[in-house]
Amino acid sequence: MYTDLKDKVVVITGSARGIGFAIAEEFARTGAKVMVMDIAAEAVESAVQQLRSAGHQAWGYTGNVVDADGIEALFAQIVSEHGSIDVLINNAGVTRDNLMLRMKEEDWQLVLDINLKGSFICTQKVFKIMMKARKGSIINVASVIGLMGNAGQANYAASKGGLIAFGKSCAKEFAARNVRVNSIAPGFIETEMTASLPEDVVAAYSKAIPLAKMGTPQDVAKLCLFLASEQSSYITGQTIAIDGGLTMH
Repeated sequence: MYTDLKDKVVVITGSARGIGFAIAEEFARTGAKVMVMDIAAEAVESAVQQLRSAGHQAWGYTGNVVDADGIEALFAQIVSEHGSIDVLINNAGVTRDNLMLRMKEEDWQLVLDINLKGSFICTQKVFKIMMKARKGSIINVASVIGLMGNAGQANYAASKGGLIAFGKSCAKEFAARNVRVNSIAPGFIETEMTASLPEDVVAAYSKAIPLAKMGTPQDVAKLCLFLASEQSSYITGQTIAIDGGLTMH
């Protein structure tokens, strides 16, 4: 279906596991050249081996999204080795949940640094490459929490809400160079984290969702495929919630 993604160079931050790895798998299945990027070298190596053992094109890079010089050098290395960067997916993110009165300043700062500043750094560095090529797609993995807020997640909500606004501004700046920027806002997705939730909590979440179920990492990944492909060539500056109807207006 996404034949135009074959051999495209796709960089996915935070992709050694979880939703990021599911995104890497879906792109790999299209024949894209997948760059697995994460902070933990062993996890990167394991993810790459898993993709390669399935017959896919995959390479691994260890990097910290808040290290601007390191990211610039890493992206230059990818261009040197693979010729371009066609798609960037800003997926790396963390949570440090706590009620506002108990939230430590360092937990506020860490979440803002990785989720928002990290995406700023990666986007700024990749745009230098994409603007010369006069093409590219950047996808920010935000969250419905950035749209609606959540008790105990003021730092995470601020980072994801900021990421959505950041994406819109970049879309306006980058459009003249034919570089599209969109954000996706996943709702409750089945991950290792949600697997440990008590059944009654999962049931309560599901009750609030019109489609009455959680989403899968593959649901998120397939939306990324669409936004990276030519099938969405007239879409930029948008935030698409993938949440079973939870945040519909």
